Amino acid sequence: MKNVRALVMLVIAAVAGLGAVAMASRWLMDRSSGMTTKVAVAAVDINLGQRLNPEFIKMIDWPSGSVPPGAFNDVQKLDGRVMKNSVLRGEPILDGKLSPEGTQGGLSAVIAEGRRAITVRVNDVIGVAGFALPGNYVDIIVSTQQDKGNDKGANKDESISKIVLEKILVLAVAQEVGRDETKPKVVNAVTLEVTPEQAEKLDLARSVGTLSLVLRNQVDTVTLPTAGATKFTLLGTQAPVAASAPAPAPVRHVRAHYAPRAAAPRDCVGVLSGVLGSVECF
Repeated sequence: MKNVRALVMLVIAAVAGLGAVAMASRWLMDRSSGMTTKVAVAAVDINLGQRLNPEFIKMIDWPSGSVPPGAFNDVQKLDGRVMKNSVLRGEPILDGKLSPEGTQGGLSAVIAEGRRAITVRVNDVIGVAGFALPGNYVDIIVSTQQDKGNDKGANKDESISKIVLEKILVLAVAQEVGRDETKPKVVNAVTLEVTPEQAEKLDLARSVGTLSLVLRNQVDTVTLPTAGATKFTLLGTQAPVAASAPAPAPVRHVRAHYAPRAAAPRDCVGVLSGVLGSVECF
């Protein structure tokens, strides 16, 4: 009898324990579902300049307390938008990575406001052996002939190499704009993002000389003004001094001194006219 009673108590305790576990599990599920929200993430890797469609996006549960700013909770709000930056699969699609609404796809969608895109011809040497990839920054050197003006005796065709533009963003190489590649690519054209003033300077530079790209650190923002390199600074010699015209002879100023001259002696006689008298000299 005692064994039956103990067995009944064990069964009741097991049932009560299972019920408590089920209730606790349900409570945790209800609470966790209330602490998450739907967030749009990339279903596949998406390159910059691509237009989004529902096939590229999926919705996942995201902790409500850590939703990144600019995240979307509706796929329809992303339909037709264009990526300004690349995103990887599973990465949240944020508003800061999208071009403004109404932007068409392609390279023009990734050009910053107030900037322009200009393409320069390169080769394996000018293009830094293919290491000037989209997303990198370069300086631009022009090698040309320096005009010395009207200086007599000076060489009017002095060669000079000078950095004319610094920290220029590479938008694309050839027809590729992806910024996730690190393998060098030797191409024959590089597209750069510049301001309108820089575009004018770059267009003039490539018409008057030869351009070279200089790869720089992506986080280096320091600009270093240089005077340019000439044949004389390269070899460490002094540039010839233009022959100057002989100095004119000094002008001597002569000061004249004038002395008063005594009047020449004259003969004088007295003349009487009635009661009046006078002296006449001749």
